[in-house]
Amino acid sequence: MRLHLPHLLLPDEVARLCALLEEAPWADGRVTAGVQSAQMKNNQQLPQDGEPTLTLQTAVLAALNRHAMFFSAALPKRVFPPLFNRYAGAANAFGDHVDNAIRYLPQGQGRVRTDLSCTVFLSDPSAYDGGELVLEGPDGPHAVKLAAGDAVLYASTVVHRVEPVTRGARLASFFWVESLVRSSEQRQLLFDMDQHVTRLRSELGETHAAVIGLTGTYHNLLRQWADT
Repeated sequence: MRLHLPHLLLPDEVARLCALLEEAPWADGRVTAGVQSAQMKNNQQLPQDGEPTLTLQTAVLAALNRHAMFFSAALPKRVFPPLFNRYAGAANAFGDHVDNAIRYLPQGQGRVRTDLSCTVFLSDPSAYDGGELVLEGPDGPHAVKLAAGDAVLYASTVVHRVEPVTRGARLASFFWVESLVRSSEQRQLLFDMDQHVTRLRSELGETHAAVIGLTGTYHNLLRQWADT
């Protein structure tokens, strides 16, 4: 899965988050990298504990909760608390890597299996050169550089990288999702069905027999496949 999530954050929210990040105490981004990816990672990252990280995380999580397409595609069971990074100057790239399969929550609060990865772009794309998130796939590499406030959701199994930033600064949030439905194929089928049901609902109304029947089928499949 590779899905563009438009307008995850509203313009005023992006402006508020970027203002906080401009004054943020940036640290070496390798602190959350695995052994292999640490050799490829060269960026800055906001420390996970304390302010302003908690304020920023609350804003991103609230945006996820209201974004219907994110819920439909990810079917989130657990979301790793969003992290924030910066690419600029000498700290400006992240080479090819695959995200760790398991992420450990802060303060020993448990673990998250990384089924899906998400990057939320916070900088206006005109404010920096380079910095594309490149996702490798069977059809070749796909470069992603989205408007501020937009996000991309993709399988955590995908080899990906961030191209060097050659001008300006690239600010982003990133996190991982453990889905209620572990199988990517089943999750894709449920997402496709939910999108079709949503279109039928707008055309035929909530009480049409076909809408009621297909909605029931969706929930019966989710009931069968979900791990709560």
